[in-house]
Amino acid sequence: MAEERGGGQQQSQEMMEVDRRVESEESGDEEGKKQSSGLVADLSEHSLKDGEEPGDEDPEEGQELPVDMETINLDKDAEDVDLNHYRIGKIEGFEVLKKVKTLCLRQNLIKCIENLEELQSLRELDLYDNQIKKIENLEALTELEILDISFNLLRNIEGIDKLTRLKKLFLVNNKINKIENISNLRQLQMLELGSNRIRAIENIDTLTNLESLFLGKNKITKLQNLDALTNLTVLSMQSNRLTKIEGLQNLVNLRELYLSHNGIEVIEGLENNNKLTMLDVASNRIKKIENISHLTELQEFWMNDNLLESWSDLDELKGAKNLETVYLERNPLQKDPQYRRKIMLALPTVRQIDATFVSRVDTRQPPAGWGALPSPGLVSPTQYLPAVPMLVLGVGTQMGS
Repeated sequence: MAEERGGGQQQSQEMMEVDRRVESEESGDEEGKKQSSGLVADLSEHSLKDGEEPGDEDPEEGQELPVDMETINLDKDAEDVDLNHYRIGKIEGFEVLKKVKTLCLRQNLIKCIENLEELQSLRELDLYDNQIKKIENLEALTELEILDISFNLLRNIEGIDKLTRLKKLFLVNNKINKIENISNLRQLQMLELGSNRIRAIENIDTLTNLESLFLGKNKITKLQNLDALTNLTVLSMQSNRLTKIEGLQNLVNLRELYLSHNGIEVIEGLENNNKLTMLDVASNRIKKIENISHLTELQEFWMNDNLLESWSDLDELKGAKNLETVYLERNPLQKDPQYRRKIMLALPTVRQIDATFVSRVDTRQPPAGWGALPSPGLVSPTQYLPAVPMLVLGVGTQMGS
């Protein structure tokens, strides 16, 4: 199962109030401007000491200071350079790395992408969790295949149109509001744009080699412009503003579909998605399991936190002979004292119900003529699973994955 990553693509699901959080950020912009103008006025009253330059002031308590790159010894023959959390403030001195293929600069204090022109053998560049506001100065890195600038301060997708060999692009948790300037990236196989401010799926028609698309935790209101992505196997649209399942008719190779935390009321529009092995419609407004009896390859079905009341709806899943996991907790039917027992009788192949595995006691069948077995025994104490399904948002990456 494609669980996000360091994920990337892998973590417990949170019940997130996306709209309020993101919108409060935006509504705070204007207030921030007012506060900033006040700060400027306050600072102007405190003149610098004689001989002191701007920026020479004593750092605030607890503030990290950038390290001097001259104190870091770089092996000029290294192919894999990992400088994770070195407090690097500026990219410089890397021109000696003539053979480098992987450069990891995660969790530093970098504000600008620069001085990488000489690294023409570079295949992977990881700038996750820095302070970068703009994608720039990457044109010379034509061999680059993996680029991660997640958890930064980006507002636009730009400066990467020359990176035509790029296969994986991670821009998770920035402030991007539009998908743009990636039409030349025709070799792209994975695109992660989760936790941004994107309102529409657009400008991806040329990405015909795309296999995984992560757009969770944005502001998208409609599933659209996906027709060209016939090789797509994973689509994550969790925590958006969707009200309808649509626009998926050409995604005949889709195997994993994540639609939790939206406003969907009906399961529909999956007629051509026969290869689905994972369907996540948790935390929506769905009252009925329907229109999925043809999904015979389904292995996992997540529909917790909805409005399901009728046990007969489970008949829709009987054709899925490999179904192993179902999440149905926090639906009205969970109030039934025989909740687990009825699921097991209706879906005998299931090995996990909600957060717990089905135990041997659970799976025993009563002898002919007997009534129902006593309440199930305890599950194995060695099983500690998350209380809710995992959330696939694309909240970071692991280099080389």
